[in-house]
Amino acid sequence: MVPPPRFDAVRFDTYRADPAVPSQAAAVEVARSFATSVAPSARPRGWLRRRALSPAVDPATGLYFDGGFGVGKTHLLASLWHAAPLPAGEKLFCTFVELTNLAGALGFAPAVTALSTHRLVCVDEFELDDPGDTVLVSTLLGRLAVQGVRLAATSNTLPDQLGEGRFAAADFLREIQRLADRFQVVRVDGDDYRHRGLPTAPEPATDAVVTASATGGGVTLDDFDALTAHLATVHPSRYGPLLDGVRRVHLRGVRTVDDQATALRLVVLADRLYDRDVPVVAGGVALDRLFTADLLAGGYRKKYVRAISRLTALSRDGAASLGSR
Repeated sequence: MVPPPRFDAVRFDTYRADPAVPSQAAAVEVARSFATSVAPSARPRGWLRRRALSPAVDPATGLYFDGGFGVGKTHLLASLWHAAPLPAGEKLFCTFVELTNLAGALGFAPAVTALSTHRLVCVDEFELDDPGDTVLVSTLLGRLAVQGVRLAATSNTLPDQLGEGRFAAADFLREIQRLADRFQVVRVDGDDYRHRGLPTAPEPATDAVVTASATGGGVTLDDFDALTAHLATVHPSRYGPLLDGVRRVHLRGVRTVDDQATALRLVVLADRLYDRDVPVVAGGVALDRLFTADLLAGGYRKKYVRAISRLTALSRDGAASLGSR
C-alpha cells in the first residue's frame, strides 16, 4: 500500500502550481510542514513526540485536501507520503476503497492493529457511499488517531458534506461531524490540468481498428459488454491485480451505461487504470459519453465526472500510442 506507479516519482518540487491560483502554492507549503511534523516511531508516543510546527498545521488533526478534479490533490498526498521522514514500513498510502476493503477482509479489530503499526496513513479519494462506511471509517480513524497515527486524505467533497445525496446523511450527522473534526481542511482550487487547453475525448476508433491494433505483449482486447459482465464477478479490490502486466487496453463496442452498479464498477476500473498509467483504445461511443445524464445528475456525480476525466486522458494516450506506431 504505497503510491501507485503514476505517482511513484512525484514530489513537492514537481508540483506545478498555477500562479493564478494562490491556494495551490499554499497547499504545497502546508503539506510540506505536515510531512516534516510526522515523527518516526523511535520517538516517544503522545504529546512528547510532537515537534514544533508551522502555525499552518494543527498537530491534533489530520490534513484533508479538498478540491475539484485534476488540481493535483493526489500529487500532493503522494508527495507528502514520500517526504515524511519515515521508513516505508511506517507509512501507508491507499485509496478509500482499499481502506474499507482492508477492514472488510481482515475484520475491524485486526485492521486497527495492522494500521496502528504505521505512523502515517494517507487515504486518497475519500468518500462515504453508505451508512455502514460512515460508522466504520469514523470509528477506525478515531482508534488510529488515539494511538498517535497521523492522517492525511484527499476528496472532492468537504468532510462535513460526505455522503450528501447518497444516503440519509442527516441520520448519521454525529458520525460525519466526528469524522470531519479529525481533519484540517486545505482547499486546492483550479482547473483540471488533464484538460487545460486540450480538446475533449478523441473520436472513438472503429472496432476494426481497435481489433487490428491490439497486438504485442501486454495488450488486451475485450468487448465492452463482456468486460462489464466479468467485472460483476470480481470484487473491486481485485481490479488492480487484473491489470498486472497490462500495458494497453483495447475495448470494442463501448456504449453509454445507465445501470448504476455497472457504472460504479467502471469508476473503480478507471481509477486503477489511471493509477497504473494504462492507455485505453476504445471503439463505440466516446469515453466522455460513458454515463447517462441521469447518472451524472445523481448522488455519485463526482465519481462519474472523475472517471470521465481520467478515461479521457487515458484515451488520448491510447490515440497517441496508435499514432506513433
